[in-house]
Amino acid sequence: MDTQAIEKAKTHFEGLIKEQLERIERMKKGEEWTDYAALKPIIIGMIGGDGIGPAIAEEAQRILETLLADGVKSGKIEFRTIEGLTIEKRAEVGKAVPDDTLEDIKKCHVTVKGPTTTPRKGDPWPNIESANVALRRYLDLFANVRPVRIPKDGIEWTFFRENTEGAYVLGSSGVDVTEDLAMDFKVITSQGTERICRLAFEYAKKNGIDKVTIVTKANVVKTTDGKFLKIGQKMAEEYPGIECDDWYIDIMTAKLVDPKRRASFKVMVLPNLYGDILTDEAAEFQGGVGTAGSANIGKKYAMFEAIHGSAPRMVKENRAQYADPCSMIRAGAMMMNHIGFPDKGRMLEMALDITGQYEKKLVMTGRSNGATSKEFGDYVLETVNDPNLEAKWKGFAE
Repeated sequence: MDTQAIEKAKTHFEGLIKEQLERIERMKKGEEWTDYAALKPIIIGMIGGDGIGPAIAEEAQRILETLLADGVKSGKIEFRTIEGLTIEKRAEVGKAVPDDTLEDIKKCHVTVKGPTTTPRKGDPWPNIESANVALRRYLDLFANVRPVRIPKDGIEWTFFRENTEGAYVLGSSGVDVTEDLAMDFKVITSQGTERICRLAFEYAKKNGIDKVTIVTKANVVKTTDGKFLKIGQKMAEEYPGIECDDWYIDIMTAKLVDPKRRASFKVMVLPNLYGDILTDEAAEFQGGVGTAGSANIGKKYAMFEAIHGSAPRMVKENRAQYADPCSMIRAGAMMMNHIGFPDKGRMLEMALDITGQYEKKLVMTGRSNGATSKEFGDYVLETVNDPNLEAKWKGFAE
């Protein structure tokens, strides 16, 4: 037995435990939610990211600036462009998020972010942490909210994925104990679980939704997933008008594709890794991950982003101009809802449903046989400005 290797691993693990206990103390102190109604201006940071990110961010910003033009003119809204979250810059400084970029982001109240590249083994980049994971931790964006809506199929799903714990928070902090043994770590805290479950139940209550589903693998991963499930079930007792059930992640992935069962799910709350997997599957019903946006919500900051990757192959093959901007545009709609412009957010969501699911005058293929990002952006703007937008949407949805 390699005693030296064991001692080294123990020291490493001790450091991780201390780090997480310190994080718990910060959560216990609490923080007030940002009141966007009281802000002037609300500063919106636009982050292009890398790969196809800049191409789709350009269209998202163009559409958002058009819809929020009155707010910009009155001084209520200010747009800023955030540079430096490219893989080249992150690799150069050896950090998931360069310090100066992080400071620029912290000067914004909300951000709308394009995809960023996370290096993997074999890539020509150093093994730096995911920018997404790091930003969620730095800004304490504990709730990843991902809606999927297909009205004609009765699907109205909203996923509340815990964002700062689970299998991802220490994803780059595992340890090679010996040449033959590698270990990673999963973190679930009472405070982290309580706040994500509270947000899910409050969302259901506010929106008149009568069911919340907790998704874990608590029958096998008994300690961490068991804690998540137990806390969620206990919290459900505070919401007697809302039914609470629970499913294991493996069968849940099957039930989402079951036409007899899938429309019965409404709000789902789940740990980080399971949420990542399940929401990618769910997005396929809506047209793929290129069509789905997500919100990363914290009490002080919020970040809205495309859920897909940076597609470096498209850039390498000179196809970035054909990237589908829908995911980032839909994230922008969620951002408008969050900062107090729900009518404009709803209009944009309806326009995206029409252009992407129903009418489909243009098709995105990612290649020259499909529409460009700009052409699709023009189509969305044309649709959102249609005076008969809502009637058209209802006609398709019914």
